[in-house]
This record gives sequence, structure tokens and C-alpha cells, in this order.
Amino acid sequence: MNPVTLLPFIVLIGAMFLMTRSAKKKQAAAAAMRNDMQPGTGVRTIGGMYATVKELHDDTVLLEVAPGVHAVYAKNAIGAVLDDAEYNRIVHGDDPELDVDGAVVPDDASSLTEADDAKTDLVKKTESDDEDVDTDAEAADDKKSEGKADGEADAK
Repeated sequence: MNPVTLLPFIVLIGAMFLMTRSAKKKQAAAAAMRNDMQPGTGVRTIGGMYATVKELHDDTVLLEVAPGVHAVYAKNAIGAVLDDAEYNRIVHGDDPELDVDGAVVPDDASSLTEADDAKTDLVKKTESDDEDVDTDAEAADDKKSEGKADGEADAK
């Protein structure tokens, strides 16, 4: 048989081998993570629930999902073991220490614009201001009269 005809089969078998090897490595890492759990550790289940490990058994884990509320889960249902800082940040909303020396970001964008350009004139206009507006309107009317009036079209 020609080696060129066997090449696609060899490539297919090699790809399958690499994919199964990668999956086995991921499964082994997940099993090692679950076996390294200890009581008091924060975890996230595959369903997205955050809890604290209370007791470990061969195939099960006793989790405290709320103060005084315990539930038994399979070890395979643990999706991630979290470190204390991350667990407290997610569950209790604890913020990490803020860098006081770092740059302070304002809550709004007002400090990002120049002070003179950002201010809006909320004062009533006086008569002298009205005269300026009238002259602007007259200039616009003069420009209109030079050209076509609104609604007129080019005749061909």
C-alpha cells in the first residue's frame, strides 16, 4: 500500500492521541485540586455556588453554604478551590487595600474637561444679548434671500 494513502489515517490517529492526552491532563489537575481541599477552604461548585468546606469524606464534601446551612456535595461537583482573598472578595465584598499613592480616578468626567468650556450659561439673557441674536438671525436671512428659498427646486 502506498504511504501517501496512509498519511491521513496517521494524522487522524495522532490528533486523537493529542486530544485525549490533553483531556487526561486536565482531569488529573482537577482531581489533584479536589484532593488538596481542606476544611475552611472557600470553593465554587460547578453550578456557581460559593461555599466553605466543613468536612471531607472519600467521595463527598460537606459545604456550609450560609451560616448554619450545610449541604453534602460530590467531590466532582467542586469546580474551583479559591484562595482566602478571592473568596472574601467575591462572597463578602471585601475590597483589597487601595493604593493611596496611585492616581485617583474621578467618579465623573467633569474634571477631564477644561473648566471654561464645560460650563453652561444658565443666566437669563439681557437685552444686549438679544440684539446679538437678532443680528445673527438677520445675517442668516440675507444669505437665504441670495440663494433659493426653502422648497424651491432647480428647474431644468
